[in-house]
Amino acid sequence: MSGEMGLESMLAGLWEILAVAGPVLLLILVTALGISLLQATTQLQDQSLAIIPRLLIGGLALLYALPWMVDRLGEFTRETIHRVASGGH
Repeated sequence: MSGEMGLESMLAGLWEILAVAGPVLLLILVTALGISLLQATTQLQDQSLAIIPRLLIGGLALLYALPWMVDRLGEFTRETIHRVASGGH
């Protein structure tokens, strides 16, 4: 495997990680923004009010998206192994 192919594989892996983790992280970000707005308008500064909804939304998103995530990462792994085994062609 050439250096260019290795760099290309690393870049593809980074994009794949972003595509797989992005939706869950985006849901957590939107939840955190909503909680922050709620806390700012009501002046409630309780830490459990900030953390627990994010954990619940993140956990539910992971439970829902996990089969898709595993399939997508498995397919990426198979393609990468096939590409390495065939010498990059």
